[in-house]
Amino acid sequence: MFRISQYMHMLTQDPAPQTLRPATPRGPVVIWNLLRRCNLTCKHCYAVSADKDFDDELSTPEIYTVMDDLRAFGVPVLILSGGEPLLHPDIFAISARAKAMGFYVGLSSNGTLIDENNIDAIARTGYDYVGISIDGIETTHDTFRRKQGAFAEALRAIRLCHQHGIKVGLRFTLTRDNAAELPAILQLMDEEAVDKLYLSHLNYAGRGNKHRGEDAVHAHTRDAMDRLFETALADARAGRKREFVTGNNDADGVYLLKWVERHYPERAEAIAAALRRWGGNASGVNIANIDNTGTVHPDTMWWHYPLGNVRDRPFSTIWQDTSDPLMAGLKQRPRPVKGRCGACAYLDICNGNTRVRAQQLSGDPWAEDPACYLSDAEIGLSSGSRQLHNFPYPKRRPA
Repeated sequence: MFRISQYMHMLTQDPAPQTLRPATPRGPVVIWNLLRRCNLTCKHCYAVSADKDFDDELSTPEIYTVMDDLRAFGVPVLILSGGEPLLHPDIFAISARAKAMGFYVGLSSNGTLIDENNIDAIARTGYDYVGISIDGIETTHDTFRRKQGAFAEALRAIRLCHQHGIKVGLRFTLTRDNAAELPAILQLMDEEAVDKLYLSHLNYAGRGNKHRGEDAVHAHTRDAMDRLFETALADARAGRKREFVTGNNDADGVYLLKWVERHYPERAEAIAAALRRWGGNASGVNIANIDNTGTVHPDTMWWHYPLGNVRDRPFSTIWQDTSDPLMAGLKQRPRPVKGRCGACAYLDICNGNTRVRAQQLSGDPWAEDPACYLSDAEIGLSSGSRQLHNFPYPKRRPA
């Protein structure tokens, strides 16, 4: 996750703060798909969910056993997802136990099931954050979510969360079909006093892989990032505490540095140092996923690549096992990336970006990321400077 707001606050402080490397947690942030069932069938769903029960999902006692291992391993954050997590019959018991164990607990919802009947239970659970997916204003959102009225229900959820003192944010996946609606999303943030915006670049997983032809073209991506930078900077100057973050395209860090070099060259050195401390993509290192059946993946976009199952081995054991070639490469620094990524002058900032896109398009997870939206000149490439490496191609390994 790329936290734009942190860097904009650096730009507004004089002198620019010399941030220290944050303490690295023993365990990763875990995004946990507690179930696959969902009341919607969204176009870009990485889980390819449906409104039905799925076989072989972890039972609640099994979930508790995994939680004990995660906490002992030093996992600091659980993001409870689905499917739609509010459809899990024990969601509040699971969430309350996680809070009592000391996890930071987020709820990732489509918002349509948050209503007057369960908002008190949601508030009592004490979620640190509730993220609600928004794909555009009403018509666009309902089209993406394939349900008329989904936007109105999500908006109701946002307002109910605010009324009950719950930190709430919007999650917006940028595609060719909704890039033009980002200004309206930012206006919605203002009107509804939303605390956070998470802009996700489209990743090629699940239904997102089928719709990769709709990925926002690079010019749209640059326009979106410029708008986010300007909005976050205005917030920082005004002393507002809203958060603007992005995910699934770590080239955002390099693009920010180029933006700073143009507009605030005197701060570029400090920002570059902070970006290197951030370190770019963390899949397989500081970001992990457990799916509804207990299978562990490097992140939520790698559902086609199992690392092992918590019924067979503890998560803590699976996560540290680098006999898997993909995990060995993800944990390596620098990563064994090829092409533009291997030759990039900013590999220490981006860390090779999101490997799943390269794997989905080329079959090779170490190929260059096709969604890098910076030019060759911007990333320090000259004619003939591209590098190719003969690193082993990690074949799918059974769980």
